[in-house]
Amino acid sequence: MEIDPRGPRFGALITMVMFAVVLITGNVWVLAVQALCFALGTFLGLTRSPYGMIYRWLVRPRLGPPAELEAEAPPRFAQAIGLVISIIGIIGYAVGLTPLGMAAAAAGLVAAVLNGVFGLCLGCEMYLAIRRTWPGLAGADRN
Repeated sequence: MEIDPRGPRFGALITMVMFAVVLITGNVWVLAVQALCFALGTFLGLTRSPYGMIYRWLVRPRLGPPAELEAEAPPRFAQAIGLVISIIGIIGYAVGLTPLGMAAAAAGLVAAVLNGVFGLCLGCEMYLAIRRTWPGLAGADRN
């Protein structure tokens, strides 16, 4: 499946705000909401994730069609990486290891800033590096 590449960048901007709120407040529930958004993007696809739906319904109609589309698999893999980071952060905050929670939220914030502001998706780059290293995994992203 192919998607509008502006959608994941829009989602990264919201994610950036969410991680910043977590770092400022230490609120594990905000991190849990972000983890849920990552889970939906990972398992249901980016167009069915909350940020993807906001983009599709409210933002894209004002922008017009994209110049080109991109494969959904790399950003979807990035969502899975974000989910893992968020779960680590939730565990850290929940068990009283606040530095672990903060480190996970900070890592998520850095990745979201790189994607949302600069268009550099670290999870996407990881996906492509894995595909180059192990080409036998090529069929793994066919849905």
